[in-house]
Amino acid sequence: MALNRVLRSDDLVPCRNALISVADKEGISELAASLWGILPELTVYASGGTYRALQESAEAEGKTHQLKEVAEYTGQPEMQGGLVKTLDFRIYLGILSERYNPDHQADVAAQKATVFDLTICNFYPFEDLAGTEGTTVEDLRTHIDIGGPAMLRSSAKNFLRVAAVCDPEDYPTLLTELRDHNGSTTLSFRADLAAKAFRYTSRYENAIAGAMGSYIRQTDWNSVYNLERSS
Repeated sequence: MALNRVLRSDDLVPCRNALISVADKEGISELAASLWGILPELTVYASGGTYRALQESAEAEGKTHQLKEVAEYTGQPEMQGGLVKTLDFRIYLGILSERYNPDHQADVAAQKATVFDLTICNFYPFEDLAGTEGTTVEDLRTHIDIGGPAMLRSSAKNFLRVAAVCDPEDYPTLLTELRDHNGSTTLSFRADLAAKAFRYTSRYENAIAGAMGSYIRQTDWNSVYNLERSS
C-alpha cells in the first residue's frame, strides 16, 4: 500500500467548520459563543449531548442555523447509549483529507463532505471511575470511549490542516490564536495541539490497559454478569 506523502501545505488555515464532541462540557457553551464572536461564519457540527449543550449559546448568538447535529449531517442516528456518534466515512473524510491532494478533494466533492478545520474532543472519564471504590469491570467497560480517541487521533494526524483541541484549559489559547491570526491557526500551533492530543490518547489507553487488566484478573464473572452458556 502506497502511503500519502505531503509535499505542500499551508501555515495559516482559516477556521470555517468545527466538529465538537466532548464528555467534559464545562466551558463549551462559552467557547462556542466566543468562537462565533471571532468567526461569525463558523459552522459547528456537534454530537448529541454536545449539540444539546450548545443550543442555548447558538440561540443567544443568533447562530442556530450554524449549529448542526452530527446525526443530521451523516444521516445516521446515534446508536442507543451513544455508542456510535461520529464514526462515519464523511466525518473522517472531512478530517483526514488533504487540501492539495486532488484525489482527496474529488472524494470530498463526490461525498458532499464538510472539511473540518477545528475539532474539540475529550473522552469519557475512565480514569476517574477506575479510582472510585465499588467500581466493577462492567462500569469500566461502559466508560471506554471509542469514537472520541479515533476522532482526536485522526485530527492530530492531520495537524497540517486541523487544530485538534482536547484540553478545556486550551480554550483561551485557541481563542487568542484565532484573534491574532484573523480567524486562522498556524502550523506550529496545530502541531503543538497534536502532540498534546497524542499524549492524552496515550495516557487514556494506558489507564484502560492497566485498570482493565487488574479488574479482569480479580473478577468473578458470575458476580457481574448473569452468564448464559450454550449446551
